[in-house]
Parts: sequence; structure tokens; C-alpha cells
Amino acid sequence: MLRHAFFQTLHPAYLTSNHGNCRADVLGLVMAAAALSPACLSVPVGPEGRPIFRLEQLASANDIGHAKAHDAMADVLATLGLCRCIHERSPDLWQRFVRFSNKATVADFVDSEHGFFITEFFGNEAHHAPVVCLGRDPDQANGRLCLRVDGVVDRFVSMTDDDLRAELALKPSPVRRLRINAAPTLTALYDAPDQIRGGADLDEIEARARRVRDDPLFCARLVSAYVAAREPRRPSPHVEEQIYDGFPSPNDEARMVAFHDASWPEALAIVQRFDDERLRTFGLRLMYFEARSTLTEDLRRDLERTLSDRLVDDGAGGLTLEQALRATDEMLNDGQSDSEGLLGDYRTYLIGRIARVANYRAKQFSI
Repeated sequence: MLRHAFFQTLHPAYLTSNHGNCRADVLGLVMAAAALSPACLSVPVGPEGRPIFRLEQLASANDIGHAKAHDAMADVLATLGLCRCIHERSPDLWQRFVRFSNKATVADFVDSEHGFFITEFFGNEAHHAPVVCLGRDPDQANGRLCLRVDGVVDRFVSMTDDDLRAELALKPSPVRRLRINAAPTLTALYDAPDQIRGGADLDEIEARARRVRDDPLFCARLVSAYVAAREPRRPSPHVEEQIYDGFPSPNDEARMVAFHDASWPEALAIVQRFDDERLRTFGLRLMYFEARSTLTEDLRRDLERTLSDRLVDDGAGGLTLEQALRATDEMLNDGQSDSEGLLGDYRTYLIGRIARVANYRAKQFSI
């Protein structure tokens, strides 16, 4: 959320992860603690037997004060309390969490270890797998592709390219993708506790991993087959979703700084000099909301048409007002409880908003 907010307001989008800054998700830490060091936290269990990782219930189970759930400061303090519990009761896990919050450290670990365990979470359940790094994801600099080595990996050698692609496209795939900038939960083979190993022979695991690592052509073939088998990423037509479609140039970065220090007339001139079309779009949008009178009539009209299109055009991106109304009606018709009248009130709001938008567009654009 913060990265996208920075991106859309002409601030450095990667402030929290560049220039020596690190970041990590405490939810991942708590889930790792439940899986790797269960004695350090009390984790409530739901009626279906699955662990519950909602902040309010975790705080209560561990005697951490959380009087105002979903209040920003109260949530921060409760999260800090969970961090203190893990720091005090499982210092090794805490140190690993801090260590792997640095993507350079993660990259060094996965690129140099002959094998390691990766812990992933699906449906709040931990799944551990011994893997070896095959190499970088060619489509994402922060991605690493890893092969599970808890099965017979030599069978891949004799497969045809078509068979190999089909095998790697299976769900779950024997190739696991991790992001070095996402603070993954990783454990060296020699550090793996019993609950991670699951009875696996670590000597055999390491021997398989070494055979894979010592064959760079095999690694490259697996990477190519995996990339060829997966769905290609389609570029988004919506500027908000284009954050990873390139970095601003140094000149545009300087213009972003200047934009926030300039008067509104000067800011308009800066926006119009951006080389990056995404930045021009966001700059004009900011000026429309903050200094509309500075814009020419043609610019205002274009922006108003674009913004109002988002509310009514199914192809313009996001949830339209009509789609929201249909979804609300479906919920009401399906008998969903609305004892407080929230859905009914929202439906009334949507109907009024649809009428106002239609009147506005008819007046402004003769639609």
C-alpha cells in the first residue's frame, strides 16, 4: 500500500527497500514461529482445526493489550507486542527474520547454499520443502527459481522438452519461486529441526542438491522449461498497475522532487516534461484534485472524462458502480444477513451515485 501510494503521488516508490532500508512482514514471522518454534506463541485454533492468525485473536491469546482492534496505533502496538514475544522466547528465529529482511542477504544465502528448506504457507498451514536454487527468474530480477529435491530429480534429465514443461506446470510444481525481497522463511539444511525435516535423510537431500548445482546446463534447461510453461504476464492497461513496468529515469526522479517544491503553475510545466507517461498521468491527476484552476480547460475535460469512465466503463479498470450494485443485489437476494441495514444503505447510495454520474456525463460530454 505504501509503495503504491508513493508511486501515485510522485514520491520514490522504493523508499522502504532501497538505500539500505529493509522490510519484512510480521505476519510471516508469526506464521514461521508457529511452525518452527511453537512454544514461543499461543496460536488460537478455529472450529475446523486450522490456526488463526488474526491480530486481535493472536494478541488476546498471548495476553497482549489490544483494546481498539483495527485502530491504527492499537494495531501497531499489538504487532510490536507479538514481535517482543518472539524476540524474547525464540531469539534465533528473530535473528533469522531480521537477517532475511535484507534482500542482499537472502540472495547470498540462496545463491551459495547447496540446499536449504523453504517454508511456505497455504491456508495458514506451513509446508516445508528442501530445495536447491536453479538460478534467477529471467522475468524478475528479485525472483529465484528453486527445485524441490525431496524426490528423484534425475528423472528430469531424460525427459523431452515437452514432457519437462508439462511436469513443471503441475500444481504444485516441483519448481518453487521465491522473492529475495519478500523476507522468505528459509532454513539451512544443517539447522533444520525435526518438524521441518519430516524424517528426510539430509545426506541424501544434500547429495541431490549438489548434483543439480554442479550441472549448470541442467539448471538452465529447467529454468527455461519452467518459464515456457507458465502463463505469460500481460501488461495492464491501467496506470495504477504499471508500477513494475520500469523505473523512472534520473531526470524524471529530479523532476519528481522539483514537483513537490514548485508553485502550481511551475508544477504543471514540470509534469508536462516528464518522460514517463505514468508520471505525467499521476501528476495531472494530483493537480486536478489539488489545483484544478491551474489546468487548461482541455486538460480538465480530458481528466474528467478519464476519471468518470472508471465509474461506468467495464473496460476502464476497477469495479464500476453498476457492477457494485449488481454484487450488492446478489448478496441481498441470497439472503445474506443485513440486520444493521448496511447493504440496503449502500444500495441506496449506489443508485443515487449512478444517477449523479450519468447526469454529470450527459451535461459535460453530451453522452
